[in-house]
This record gives sequence, structure tokens and C-alpha cells, in this order.
Amino acid sequence: MNRTCFFILLLICSLQNIQSQELKLSKQSEISIITVGPGDVLYEAFGHSAIRVSDPVIGMDNIFNYGLFDFNQPNFKLNFTKGKLLYKLGKRPFQNFVTNNYYQKRWMKGQVLNLSQLEKQSMYALLEENALPKNAEYLYDPYFNNCATKLRDITKEILGNKVHFPSSFSDENYTLRQLMNKELSWNTWGNFGINLALGNTLDKTTTAEEYMYLPDYVYQAFKIAKKSKNNIDVPLVLKENVILNFKENKIQPKWYSPFFVFSILLLLSIVITYRDQKRNKRSKLLDFLLFFLTGFLGIIICFLWFFTDHSTTPNNFNFLWAFFPNIFMAFILLQKNIPDWVVKYIKFYLLLLAVTLFVFILGRMNGINGYFFGIQEFSFVLIPIVLMLFMRSFYLHKILNTKK
Repeated sequence: MNRTCFFILLLICSLQNIQSQELKLSKQSEISIITVGPGDVLYEAFGHSAIRVSDPVIGMDNIFNYGLFDFNQPNFKLNFTKGKLLYKLGKRPFQNFVTNNYYQKRWMKGQVLNLSQLEKQSMYALLEENALPKNAEYLYDPYFNNCATKLRDITKEILGNKVHFPSSFSDENYTLRQLMNKELSWNTWGNFGINLALGNTLDKTTTAEEYMYLPDYVYQAFKIAKKSKNNIDVPLVLKENVILNFKENKIQPKWYSPFFVFSILLLLSIVITYRDQKRNKRSKLLDFLLFFLTGFLGIIICFLWFFTDHSTTPNNFNFLWAFFPNIFMAFILLQKNIPDWVVKYIKFYLLLLAVTLFVFILGRMNGINGYFFGIQEFSFVLIPIVLMLFMRSFYLHKILNTKK
């Protein structure tokens, strides 16, 4: 028994010794920031960032990827909706990572960091520690804690006040929403859905470091960042190389784009309302659909605002037109005899729609430098939606008021 225990202890010590040896990088080792271009699906539309650690002496070349998630994890959709989505750091051979992006036709660039041997060792040790199963998972936030921001934070943790990221990228003061809109065309369903769900947190003044939630700006930031070395500022990036050279993917608007679909619905609503006016009647089905759908969207907006942990869904001014009581009003409008108070409700809703248009115009007049009083930026896709709702609500107010 004692001999068995002795061999077990010896084996444990040997494994620990091997692990410690594996953590020792040679002077030929390199740590690189890897930036990958956009893919052709929504969650890949903004590109990707990861860290590569290579050492030809010990025959190691791994990618540390903070962008892993599992569609099959328990309650994935529910956790995503509630803002409690877990991502994790994964480690795998770099060549597998390259092969995967090669088949997706996504460009890839590497930036070798200008680190001392001690700094390389410290960063590698931190990555290995974070990749352990007990540490790998983290609470994902698409704007403040994602695969791109992790690289910024790790670099700052290792280098401390020796690293100096740029204080600005251009003369333009973009908000988080405007940066997102630059990456994803405004006339796509993905862009419309994101802008619909997220509040005015995205419209506040943004620092240069907050730009780094996007991989493109991680690449730019590291490219011009400086590192203090012997009281002298030197480039943080030692050298760059193109690993995969593909044309950049872009999610292009389809023929059934949001603006096209909502414009067609606007035209149909105009035709139906004109016919109703000629007949001095109203199409109950149209009124039901418009109020039911806007009410349903309003419930989703309120749920995301008040009952989830998302950092960017509160203060969502889309509630002005997607007004959740509309879902109850939809069923009332199906009735033959409409209560008198409905006229006042429609009048109030018209006021909300007018405010929506006012907010939209204010934002556009104020330009790229932010929105008046922190008001939320609305998508251009809302133009036909709000016009359709305003026109139909105005007709409803008129005909219901006439029949009182």
C-alpha cells in the first residue's frame, strides 16, 4: 500500500513538473493578436479577435479564442434573451483555426506583440490559467465584454501603465450604435432587429477604448499603440503579417429588405385607407394587425428593458411607436361598438408618433456628434412604419370621432 501511494505521489509530481516545463516559453516564442474578417451570418458580421501563442522550439502553436459558445448548452435561448449568455475561452491548434476561416473565405491578419520574455511568459501563463475548465466561462456582453475587449483587457493587465492605447481614432465622435451601423448595413433585418431591441446606452459619448468592442478597432488600436520601454515609447506591435488574404464579406440587403417590405405595407395601408374613406368605413383587420403587432413589439421592448440583465436594452425610445397597450387596443378595435374613451387613446397615440418623428428629425439634424439630450438614434427603416401608423391612427381618430 505504501509503495502504491509513493508511486501515485511520484506520478503527480512528474505531471506537475511537465506542466511547469510546458509553461516555459523560449526566446523564439511569439504572442500575436489575430484579427479575422466578417463572416456571412449575423453573429460573424463584425469579425473576430483572438490571441496566438507560438513557439517553434517547443513545437507549440495555439490559438486562445474567447468567442466560443454552445447552441446546445442548457437554456441557451432563454439565457440569451435574459442577458445571461455564457461564452468561454478555448484553446486549440492554430492551424485548425486557420483552416476553418479558410473554408469560410474570411481574411486573417496577425500582429506580433513587442513583449519582453517575462511579459510573454506572464501573458501565456494568464491565458493558460483562464483556459482551465473552472475559469473558461465568462458572462458575455456584445459591447463591453466580448472576444475583442478581452484582448485589450488582458494586455492592460499584463503591461499595466506601460501600454498606451490611442485616445482617438479619428476626428469623428462615433457612438457605439453608429460604429455598429458602419459594420452592418442599415437596410438588413439584422441591423433593424438590433436597433429595435437596444436603448440609448448605445448613443452616449464613446471613448477610444470602447471602440475596441469591434475587432477592426482592436487591430487599429494595437497597430498605433505604444509601450514604454526603458522610458522610451516604442510600438506595441513588432511586425504584422497577412495569414489569409480574402475579399471582405458583407451582409448585403436582400430584395425583401426591411425598408422595401415596410414601404410596400405603407402603400397598401394608403390604398386601404383611401378605400375606407370613400366608403366611410374602416378595415378592422388592418387596424387589428397594426395595433397587435406594435403592441407585441412593445411588450418585447419592455421585457428586455425591465426584466433582463442586458446592459444596452434599457431606455429604449422605440416604445413610443411600439406602444405595448396597443395589443389590448387591437382586440377592442375588432368590436362593432367602440367605447368613447378609445378616441382619446388614439389621440394620445398620435402624440406619441409625433414625438417619435420629432426625435428622429432632431437626431438627424444634430449629425454625427451625438444626439440631442442623449436621445436615441432611430433607424431609417422606421420612416415607412411610423408614417403608416400615423396615417392609419389619424384616420381612426377621424372616423371614430365622427361616429360618436
